[in-house]
Amino acid sequence: MAEDTTVNTAPEMEPKAPKAKGKKGKRIVQAGEVHIQATFNNTIVSVTDKKGEILAASSAGANGFRGSKKGTAYAAQIAAEKVAEIAKRDHGMNSVDVFVKGIGLGRDSAIRAFSTMGISINSITDKTPIPHGGCRPKGERKP
Repeated sequence: MAEDTTVNTAPEMEPKAPKAKGKKGKRIVQAGEVHIQATFNNTIVSVTDKKGEILAASSAGANGFRGSKKGTAYAAQIAAEKVAEIAKRDHGMNSVDVFVKGIGLGRDSAIRAFSTMGISINSITDKTPIPHGGCRPKGERKP
């Protein structure tokens, strides 16, 4: 008996060269949103377009503040000024809606920083979560 050897004649799949990912062009966004999350330990400021896509972001920790200094109003002001400068210079933003979440010290100073940078504020909305009802209380202790 002769051994039957079959050879696969399917063409070999040549690996495709990966597409070169180029840098996206800077979008011009006239109006956008500012999201400020102000906790006791840090303040995070993000600038987005109306769809929610982030254009620039910064925080007190990213600007060199460490430890308890991250939660201060001055640290929040510096973070907001940095983000506002990037949004205005790179994206041409000139009006924003502000959404604030949290009860930290940086709430007001971050908002003021945007107005001092020459960006007009259309509205300020407080999105701080408020507990209502809460979770089920623990059962009474047994004797």
